[in-house]
Amino acid sequence: MPPRVLIPIADGSEDIESVTLIDVLRRAGAAVTIASVEAQTRIRAARGTLITADALIEDCQDGDWDLIALPGGMPGADHLHDSAPLRGLLRAQHERERPLAAVCAAPARVLGRHGLLQGRRATCYPGFEGDLLGARIENAAVVRDGHITTSRGPATAMAFALSLVGQLHGAELAQQIGRQMLYEAALT
Repeated sequence: MPPRVLIPIADGSEDIESVTLIDVLRRAGAAVTIASVEAQTRIRAARGTLITADALIEDCQDGDWDLIALPGGMPGADHLHDSAPLRGLLRAQHERERPLAAVCAAPARVLGRHGLLQGRRATCYPGFEGDLLGARIENAAVVRDGHITTSRGPATAMAFALSLVGQLHGAELAQQIGRQMLYEAALT
């Protein structure tokens, strides 16, 4: 059975981060569910891209998720933070030490503000470090500490997504997908 991945989105979620997570994880064969924390499934991302979610976050409460991955963007990260159903999912995932991931403003505005980064190494978009409550801040593109992975922003979205593929499926598949997408060529 393919890994089950939940990607919550909101009005104002970062376009590149949302779509990159969805695309790369699906290329790897993950069963990705896009869940809106809004009252409707259709959201308008931070740069105007319209994304239609598969479900509302309320409909995802009974899922057994192999990964919950949060895109950043503003005010999307704040909308994710404010979602009580998502907060419950994140806490349950964290208590079971199942993979959690967040990029851009989401490590700070969601995971940090909910106290899920206490004593862990983490990174986020520059300027949001004050909300990485209790975390040891690193300025790397992608930081993994135990079951939590964080990343800095739109330009790190591909490295972030590929690192999640590696965690779910192994480094070989992550490298294969990176090659297919010409990821290494983009770094030269």
